[in-house]
Amino acid sequence: MSGEFTVLGTFTMGATDDLYRLVDFLNRNLKNQQVIFGLSKATEKDKMIITLYRTE
Repeated sequence: MSGEFTVLGTFTMGATDDLYRLVDFLNRNLKNQQVIFGLSKATEKDKMIITLYRTE
């Protein structure tokens, strides 16, 4: 992996404890498909942003 990522999409949703587990599951199972999911806090209270990246 050269370290370059292309953002394919983002989605903002309500924060839950299981989002971290979901992103971890997706990353473990789709790593061979050259995609990575990221999770970050949104500026809005109790919201999280899921970002889908394609690795180059």
